[in-house]
Amino acid sequence: MTDRSWLAPALLGVGLVTLARVVLLALNRTDLFVDEAQYWLWGQELAFGYYSKPPMIGWVIRAFTELGGSDAQFWVRLPGPLFHGATALILGAVAARLFGRTAAILTAMAYVTLPMVAVGSLLISTDTIMFPFLALALLGYLRVLEGDGARAAILTGAALGLAFLSKYAAIYYVLCAVLALVVPSARPSWRGAATILVAFLVTASPNLIWNIANGLTTVQHTLDNADWVRDPSARAGLNPGGLAEFFFAQFAVFGPVLFGALLWAALRWSRLSPPLRMLLLFALPIVAIVCVQALLSRAYANWAAAAYLAGLLVVIPRLTRPWLIASFAVNGFLCLLFPLATTAPEFLARDGQPLLNRYLGRHALSQQILQAAEDAGLDRVVAGDRDLLADLFYTGRDHPAQVFAMPVAGRPPHHYAQRFAFEGQDGEVLLVLHSAQAPPCAASVQIAEVAPTTGAYRGHPFSFYRTPAECIRP
Repeated sequence: MTDRSWLAPALLGVGLVTLARVVLLALNRTDLFVDEAQYWLWGQELAFGYYSKPPMIGWVIRAFTELGGSDAQFWVRLPGPLFHGATALILGAVAARLFGRTAAILTAMAYVTLPMVAVGSLLISTDTIMFPFLALALLGYLRVLEGDGARAAILTGAALGLAFLSKYAAIYYVLCAVLALVVPSARPSWRGAATILVAFLVTASPNLIWNIANGLTTVQHTLDNADWVRDPSARAGLNPGGLAEFFFAQFAVFGPVLFGALLWAALRWSRLSPPLRMLLLFALPIVAIVCVQALLSRAYANWAAAAYLAGLLVVIPRLTRPWLIASFAVNGFLCLLFPLATTAPEFLARDGQPLLNRYLGRHALSQQILQAAEDAGLDRVVAGDRDLLADLFYTGRDHPAQVFAMPVAGRPPHHYAQRFAFEGQDGEVLLVLHSAQAPPCAASVQIAEVAPTTGAYRGHPFSFYRTPAECIRP
């Protein structure tokens, strides 16, 4: 049986960090970002799938807002620090199983202080929701390899299925498990592998069925991100700048010491023990795949985040004391800086503008739009900008005005155009357009223009029009 003496100190350390994050989250003065507001909306219309993501994040947000009896930003974001705290402890259990008590405590504390976790505890994202299930799948897989039987295999497949229902990046672990077969000790029995696969498919099936019933909507969105797959001939060339940007961003995502140590471990493959080789194959292939995506098209810094659960288990047991101290010092500083910055965003500025501008000003503009509709006696607001729509639905959740998306010809470009496209015929609406856009018909009358001087919409003026409903067409 695995020694559990690591659990109490790890629980204390992770618990204190998580508690501090929850307290600071209550003081967070940033607005919900575009994706966060969209995830909240998904939680208002529970389903087995959505336009661009699987359903788990909507379910989780709905559960927390129901528990809190509030749709306030605090409750929307509260799963962040709690899910990361749970992930830290699960990874600690994996480390205890493989490397012992000290590695378990260090792994749990290293995870909870990662830069990506510090950011993920301030916002709500699909990575955050996926991580505890992915970590649980990794723990279960180790038990399968140790011969624990059908129960462990079912747990592993179900956990991976729940991770898949959180973010499709969980499918990387299937590929990684295949690649890890080069390590003899990482080869499960045929029965174990089949049981894992069946449990995974059963758990993931609600979303798979939903996708089939909805024209593979989410698959289409995924192909939009990997546009070189959809239309290779349209590629103008490679994007080495994008590759470099993504690669060096990983030093910030995982931490400079830890990412450097992960690359060093790869260079010393021949000297690694079998467990470390297996774990490395659950990390580096993910980074490599996203590097290819960055070279061929584009990739955001967090797209390889799934790599760093196993990656952490590779580097922490191998780091010497000075490097551990350096890593905790750098990452710990960032863990303090990020949440404190959100409590007073105006103090962290450059050229007179807050560095967190993209998380500011969204709520204020939505309030201006809704007030303009009210002053004009209009009960319908139509907009085409996805960012604007996301916050309008959230900020206007208790407002009498209804919010709609501009209808478009062809495949809808986002969730709002898919589910909330305007189809009205009678009366007038408040139409919100970027000021550079022309209104759809001559009968539109401009009633206001707003030009924010700070926040997410700085430099992006909007015009408000009283527009006949019959003018709003694809």
